Amino acid sequence: MRIHIATDHAGLEFSQDLAEHLELSGHEVINHGPTSVNPLDDYPSFCINAALGVAEDLSRGAPALGVVFGGSGNGEQMAANKVEGVRAALVWSMNTAVLAREHNDANVCAIGARQHSIDEALLFIDTFIRTPFSGDERHARRIAQIKEYETTRAIAGFSLGH
Repeated sequence: MRIHIATDHAGLEFSQDLAEHLELSGHEVINHGPTSVNPLDDYPSFCINAALGVAEDLSRGAPALGVVFGGSGNGEQMAANKVEGVRAALVWSMNTAVLAREHNDANVCAIGARQHSIDEALLFIDTFIRTPFSGDERHARRIAQIKEYETTRAIAGFSLGH
């Protein structure tokens, strides 16, 4: 599977370890940066590029997932979620990794590099990658509503707004 990764300065060292780990696991890794430490770098462009890579691969029918990370993972998740078709989940435990995939068919995993040891983060990421979407009708219906809102700013049968 192709895995798109991105970070900020807080996760640069981890990104190198992650890329090596994923490649040894048989994945193709596309690293969207950064490639050097710059405490003033801005993560949105890196994370958006990783999310765009995931969305483009999936639109072509190619299996792909993404992993974005920074100090907390929050901003990186928010940036990735701005890309149409991307469902980025903040993963901070085994359970959140499993549920992100099983219930939400998340295609990008956001991790707080300063919140976990490398071993913990790798365990969460491996779990995220190997967990399939359950396909349950209720989860598929909810994902369809998110996609509908993303493209139309409405959800049929529901009143939104004020």
